[in-house]
Amino acid sequence: MGFEPRYTITSRVARGLMLIEAARKAVAALPLNEGLLAGLRQSARLVSTHYSTQIEGNRLSREQVERVLVHGDRIAQRERDEKEVKGYYAALDFAESYAAENETITETCIRKLHALVMGGGKARCKPTPYRDGQNVIRDSGSGRIVYMPPEAADVPAMMREMVAWVNLHAADVPVPVVAAIAHYQFATIHPYYDGNGRVARLLTNTVLHQHGYGLRGIYNLEEYYARNLGDYYAALDVGEGHNYYMGRAEADISGWVEYFVAGMAASFEAVREKMRQSAPAGDRSDWIRSLDARQRKVLALFEEWAEITTPRIAELLKLSPRGARALAQKWVQDGFLVIANPSKRGRTYRLAQP
Repeated sequence: MGFEPRYTITSRVARGLMLIEAARKAVAALPLNEGLLAGLRQSARLVSTHYSTQIEGNRLSREQVERVLVHGDRIAQRERDEKEVKGYYAALDFAESYAAENETITETCIRKLHALVMGGGKARCKPTPYRDGQNVIRDSGSGRIVYMPPEAADVPAMMREMVAWVNLHAADVPVPVVAAIAHYQFATIHPYYDGNGRVARLLTNTVLHQHGYGLRGIYNLEEYYARNLGDYYAALDVGEGHNYYMGRAEADISGWVEYFVAGMAASFEAVREKMRQSAPAGDRSDWIRSLDARQRKVLALFEEWAEITTPRIAELLKLSPRGARALAQKWVQDGFLVIANPSKRGRTYRLAQP
C-alpha cells in the first residue's frame, strides 16, 4: 500500500495559497537584471543557511556565517559550526541546480543533499545510505523520548513511496501543499541518524524550485521556523503517540499543512514588501535602466545592509581597495551614493534616492 497522506485544504490554506500566488506573480514581474539577482540570491541563501542550521543548534551569528561562506574566514573554536554552514550552503546550491535540470525528485537526489549537509559541502561526496538501525528523538531538556521513527527495515520502502507520491501529485495538488507534505513525511520517516531536519527543509526548497515556486531564488522559509521554534515543532508533532506505529502513520496532517502554507505566504509576502519598499520613488524600471552595470550589481548589497563599505564594493566588483574608494567617491558625486559615516576608517555609504 502506497503513501496516502490525510489532509484537508481548509479556508486558511486557501487564503495562504492566494497570497503565495499574488506574491509570486508580483516578484516575477520585477525588472531585475542578472547581476542584481545574483546578489539577492546569495543574500537569501546566507539567511537560509543561518536559520536552518541555527534550528539545529549552530552557534554562528548571521554575520559570522557570512564571514565563513563569503570571505573564507575561520571562527575560533567553531570548526563544527563552520562545517555545518558550509554543508547547508552547498546543499542549497545543489538543490536549486538540480531543480533546474530535473523534473522529478529521486532518492539519489535526497541522499546527495544529505551527503552535502553532513560532509561540509564537499563536492565529491557520495550519496549517503539510509540508517541501518533505530533512532529516537528526545527532549533536549528532560531527555524523554518525544518521537520514535519507523524501524530501519521499513525506511527504504517508505522513502520510495514518499518520492513516488511527490512526483505523481505535483501536477494535481497545489505545489505548496506538495512541498509541505514532502517536508512532513521526510521528517516522519527520519531516514538518517542525523541531519533529517536540514534535509527536510532542503527537500522543500527543491520541490518549490522544480515547479515554479522558487521566487527567483530570493526567498527563505527557514527564518519563519527559527523565529518561533515552538510553533514549528508543535505543527510537526502530529498523532497521539510518540511511536510511528501508534498513531503517527494514520494522523490527519491538516494542521501542519496550514502552518506550512501560512509560513510560505508570510515569507513570500516579506520578499514582495521588501522589494516594494526598496524601490525608488517613481517608476522603478526607468530608474534601474538609468544605472550602469556596476551600479545595478551594487544594488544587491542594499537588499541586505542599509549601509555598505568600500571593502564590500571591492569584493563584489573584484576591485582593488583603492579602485573601490575611487569608484565610491565618483558615485557620491554622481548622486548614486551618499556618505553615511564620514570617518576615514569606518566610512560607510547609503543608497541615494533619485
